[in-house]
Amino acid sequence: MDIRIEKKKGLTLKHIGYIVLAVVLIGVVFKVFLSASLGTYDIDKNKVSIAQVTQGKFDDYITINGNIAPISTIYLDAYEGGRVKEKLIEEGTMVKKGDVILRLENLDLYEQILTSESNLALKQNDLRSTKLAFDTRQLSDQKDLVNSQYDLQKLKRNYEQSDALYKEKLISKEEYLLSKEKYNLTKEQYVINKTQADSDSRLRNTSFRSLDADLVRMKKILTMVYQRLDHLNVKAIADGQLGLLNAEVGQNISPGDRIGQINVLTNYKIEATIDEHYIDRVKNDLAASLQRNNTEYPLRIQKVYPEVRDGKFKVDLVFVGGKPENIRTGQGYNIKLQLGESKNGILLPKGSFFNSTGGQWVFVVNSKTAEASKRPVRIGRQNSKYYEILGGLNAGENVIISGYEGFKEVDKIILN
Repeated sequence: MDIRIEKKKGLTLKHIGYIVLAVVLIGVVFKVFLSASLGTYDIDKNKVSIAQVTQGKFDDYITINGNIAPISTIYLDAYEGGRVKEKLIEEGTMVKKGDVILRLENLDLYEQILTSESNLALKQNDLRSTKLAFDTRQLSDQKDLVNSQYDLQKLKRNYEQSDALYKEKLISKEEYLLSKEKYNLTKEQYVINKTQADSDSRLRNTSFRSLDADLVRMKKILTMVYQRLDHLNVKAIADGQLGLLNAEVGQNISPGDRIGQINVLTNYKIEATIDEHYIDRVKNDLAASLQRNNTEYPLRIQKVYPEVRDGKFKVDLVFVGGKPENIRTGQGYNIKLQLGESKNGILLPKGSFFNSTGGQWVFVVNSKTAEASKRPVRIGRQNSKYYEILGGLNAGENVIISGYEGFKEVDKIILN
């Protein structure tokens, strides 16, 4: 019959391995917990960068990147809309002021010109008709006034004779009064005719001035329409190189559309961006330089743009004196921008620790104990290589300059 085999009791080799692994894990966790609780952090010294603080000459400059650009760019915007009829000049071509780049056509504008010309012709005809009517009326007024003046003189003489005869009792009173009444009537008629002639003359002058003004205004409108017609020829407004040209034959252009640009190549500038950290120190006329083919070319800042975008602001630099040969738009250069005078001081090589601390503290290494302690510092100016130390460090000390992301909350680092 079968014999029952009982399991052996006690630790096996596998159980011993599990126990050892658990003890190691507990030890590691305990060590990490103990280090954190004591404000220390263990790290392989080969995983950090250590630099020595030195005494030396601090050159107050920064290195920035810039690209060559024309000294000025003139944009071509469409004064008048229309369809591109003809493209006469291609991008990259050198142009002279007044050269026709594009020809547009606009049927609505042609119709407006015809309408303006027709309205002007009608206004001119109205003016001629009005002048003719006023001239006719003026002649009639002058004729009536002359006749009235003649009748007045004749009846005045007759009245004066009747008056003398009546005083001598040579004519009757009725005959005398009749001559007097005719004379007075003719005198009033003369005044009326004179007033009418003066009124017609003033009206004529006023109407002529108004009509002449209307005619001048319509001629001006027609001239402006003709100018719009001339704007259908898109011309270069300066000497230079035709840059971007966003227009093709058959394309519809709206008024105000950006068609292209002309790069004025009489000189060049460099467009560069600078970290916003330096915005308070960068001013117009600061000196700078670039090197090409072992030759240094001086520059100066011509314009500082006030806008800050993505943590950077823009500046324009111009050449002072000569510039590199065969210079081309778009070429990139490293530029040395001098922010201030050079002077002796305590220098710390630049490192990524600054991103975590803002330059307010660093870890200083004690070479005897292989430990690094947290210490507050004061950092002044900086260039592409060094920070200027104003306090907290002495020449000869060693500092961890690599990133502090893993141990920002500890006070001491153990370097293994």
